[in-house]
Amino acid sequence: MIKSMTAYAGNETLIGDTTLYCELRSVNHRYGDITIKLPEHLRFIEADIRTLIASKINRGKVECAISLKKQTKERPTFNINMNAVNALLEATNQIEELMQVSLSFSALDILTFPGIQQEPAVDKTKLNEAITDLVNQTLTQFVEVREREGTQLKLLIEERCIKMQRFAELADQRIPKVLLLIRNKLIDRITELVAQPDFDRLEQELVLLTQKLDITEELDRLKTHINEVLRILNEKEPVGRRLDFLMQELNREANTLGSKSTDKEMTQIAIELKVLIEQVREQIQNIE
Repeated sequence: MIKSMTAYAGNETLIGDTTLYCELRSVNHRYGDITIKLPEHLRFIEADIRTLIASKINRGKVECAISLKKQTKERPTFNINMNAVNALLEATNQIEELMQVSLSFSALDILTFPGIQQEPAVDKTKLNEAITDLVNQTLTQFVEVREREGTQLKLLIEERCIKMQRFAELADQRIPKVLLLIRNKLIDRITELVAQPDFDRLEQELVLLTQKLDITEELDRLKTHINEVLRILNEKEPVGRRLDFLMQELNREANTLGSKSTDKEMTQIAIELKVLIEQVREQIQNIE
């Protein structure tokens, strides 16, 4: 299934008095690049989150941000490390004895000292499960967004491929007329220049010129590549790189078609093909 590399999904869940937030966003990238943004005390789960995302996302620059926020209570409570307070006061008394002067500070000053206030103990197992469930839920929504956008991209590409097929058919139908025009122009020109032209030699030169300007092989390859694009669009695995390669091949055939053209209509067909190929190429840059 075609998936876009551009997507966003966000979710939240409540665990105790803490709200967990998860955001996933991605943009196109040549390879798979996953960035995890976590608070320091949640680093223990980073590897699990990375593995989880990598199992669902093959290509794209993906950023996953996990944050948490405690719910405000009417009467907030403080967990005080009394051992740290006693140690601080004892150290203060020792300093005062050395300085022979009393130090002035309040209880609020003590509360701001590192290590005085303690965070409540966190059940890592429970927190791990909650974060994993949240990431899973967000990742499911994220993949759905990529698939929906991918479906739209597929329709756009198919529409342009059908137009390319029509132009290829027009070029195919135009070939006999172009070759006849070349033949008639060459005969007329030589007849003007030479009183008694050697028509046997002329026929040989025409054959060589026709072979040189013949675009049948280019059109056959062009049609084959277009059919391959349409076939790949229905495959289940990621196909972005393969489609990008086919765009290079299509562009090469369209360039050759234009360079061999000696006819205004054929030149216009080559230009229209190149425009369509470029439009498809731009869309494919965003496909996983």
